[in-house]
Amino acid sequence: MAGGNDPYARELARQARERERAKKAAEAEAKRKAREEKLAYEAARAQEAVDRTSVVENDVEQLSGLLRAAVTTGAPLTFDRLRQAFTPSVFVPPKGRAKSAPLPRREEYEPEAPRGLLGALGFGRRQYELEVEAASKRFDRALRDHAREEEARGEQLKKARALHDKRNQEQATWVETWNAQLEARLSAYRDRDVDAVEWFADQVLAAAEYPHGFPKNHQVAYQADTGDLLVQIDLPLEQVVPTARAYRYVKSRDELTPVPRPEKERKDLYSSVLAQTALRTVHEILAADTERVIKSVALNGHVATIDRATGRDVHPCLITLQADREEFGHLVLTQVDPRACLKRLRSLISPNPYELEPVRPLVTFDLSKFRLMDSLDVVAGLDSRPVLMDLTPTEFEHLIRQLFEAIGLDSVNTQPSKDEGVDAIAMNTDPVMRGLCVIQAKRTKNVVPFETVSALAGVVEHKRAAKGILVTTSWFGRASEAFASEHGRLELLDGANLVHLFKEHMNLDVIPGPVPPKRRPQ
Repeated sequence: MAGGNDPYARELARQARERERAKKAAEAEAKRKAREEKLAYEAARAQEAVDRTSVVENDVEQLSGLLRAAVTTGAPLTFDRLRQAFTPSVFVPPKGRAKSAPLPRREEYEPEAPRGLLGALGFGRRQYELEVEAASKRFDRALRDHAREEEARGEQLKKARALHDKRNQEQATWVETWNAQLEARLSAYRDRDVDAVEWFADQVLAAAEYPHGFPKNHQVAYQADTGDLLVQIDLPLEQVVPTARAYRYVKSRDELTPVPRPEKERKDLYSSVLAQTALRTVHEILAADTERVIKSVALNGHVATIDRATGRDVHPCLITLQADREEFGHLVLTQVDPRACLKRLRSLISPNPYELEPVRPLVTFDLSKFRLMDSLDVVAGLDSRPVLMDLTPTEFEHLIRQLFEAIGLDSVNTQPSKDEGVDAIAMNTDPVMRGLCVIQAKRTKNVVPFETVSALAGVVEHKRAAKGILVTTSWFGRASEAFASEHGRLELLDGANLVHLFKEHMNLDVIPGPVPPKRRPQ
């Protein structure tokens, strides 16, 4: 029989054709799915570019509206808003202890009585009675176990409730104490108490909400006699401004590519951010001061960064201003150009904040922020060749203050209980080298510990002083000298230095203390 008429051959050919069609259909379906997946992936990547662009635009919108947002939507912080209200929490029993377990039921323990003809004839009665007796014992035991568990559950509930009530009471006491202290602070605030005003200004600045990337560091100092508040804040760095204006998806490279923001636009927006932050800070402080104890605000805005030329930490001032309450109150902050407004307020603004070009603060450190004490004339009571170790610690501190006065610095002593390790402060009034110096005097026979030197460095940073000077009748170790040299703003004066300085500036021959031991060659 010819092959074309063979049914078996025809069936094989039909199956082959079916397999080929199925194969082509599967391949076509795979290609279709691949195309759909590719299109879906590209659409997702394109949407990702849109989303990232939206984030950037939102960030820029926030930066552009920093001042307006604070004026139009920000409620000023007041003493009333700082008050706390106590709401006791509801007791929630421990998990599994809220309800008692059901009592055991006797019928759950009773055995099944004999049934049928055998039961009627009394067969199995003895065994049944034994089972009933055993069941009764199990039931009694279950009742005792239930009673013990209920007693334990009750004790746990009692302890949990007692702990809950204790926490409620502690919270209530804390709220009561806080509000009482707040009332005392408000009374002191109305009386222009320095600590109360500075505390409240701290609260106002800490409560200010800024976008991500803004620092929260600040310092305040209040002068009660004039009603002036000095505020120093840290401003954001230029990285707060997004470097990309938008994002686009490049299909050929499968990349999200940023569209760069023009340099001029970045710099203009950064300058505006700094100006808005300065104006906003003044606005928030004056708006919060409903008692009107602050007559003017002097603000210095710094940035904490690293000098690109030296690699050292720097803290340049980029904006400085002094705003009177009445003058500031006439500004319509929702309509001003921030930088033009600052110029009207006789501010100084860095001409190139993007490159951290500093300006000189309008208001410098005031000696009134230290707790000062009356001066004591120690020199008048000295003999011809005084031994410094024979002086009391107070006399030695005042003598050091007189030495720096003789050198040419305006100097005063601080109260011992509030000096933060500072025994005297001095102000260099030279127009070029002006600056605050904090002075610590150590009358001792032993080497000054390294910890004393490093602690003074911390005070120098905290007070933003130009220099810290540590004076001693003894000597310093190599580690202290190396640390001071590396720090750059620490001066260590040992006994030998004192002999020379007293002779040169006060014509006094002093005997400092013991001779330091000879050092081994390094």
